[in-house]
Amino acid sequence: MNYVEPIRDKRKIKAMKLFLKKQSIRNYFLFTIGISSALRISDILEMKVHHIWDGKNIPEFIEVKEKKSGKMKTFPVSLNLKNAIQEYLSYYKPTSRNQYLFLSKKGINQPITRFQALRIIKEAGVAVGVKENLGSHSMRKTWGYWAYQEGYPIALICEALNHSSERVTRRYIGITRNDVDEMYLTLNL
Repeated sequence: MNYVEPIRDKRKIKAMKLFLKKQSIRNYFLFTIGISSALRISDILEMKVHHIWDGKNIPEFIEVKEKKSGKMKTFPVSLNLKNAIQEYLSYYKPTSRNQYLFLSKKGINQPITRFQALRIIKEAGVAVGVKENLGSHSMRKTWGYWAYQEGYPIALICEALNHSSERVTRRYIGITRNDVDEMYLTLNL
């Protein structure tokens, strides 16, 4: 299995959103929820309309049962995610709250495959010049990487990602030797 990385340049994240939005609101929403939720791709693809809309409103929090851990994951809906949900709902106008969010275009009520999600993310990354090796898991890693860059404690990020240790989280989000060296140089005590 190839190691995938987070997207370390916010301009590339914005460019990927623009690229995906031109391509498909569904693909744009997939990327936005992926980088906003810290969910695994397997959990994102299983999401249904009822996770993001109660029939009248977008919830303040989204709750999903994680396949890997069996635990419930609850996260707040950020402003960017709320806007993406509104765009998605206005464009797709789902007919059922039990409909998958990321419907396959094959005309059946099934979500796109992991392979399709991977293709969507890789294609967008290549199109906007992302140098890192991207995969569908890059969205989750990007969330963790930017939470760390914003100064959130690694212990909180570890908990949000449902990791067993902070060491696992640091390796997972791609904290490199260069990051550690930069810390020493920036502190310059």
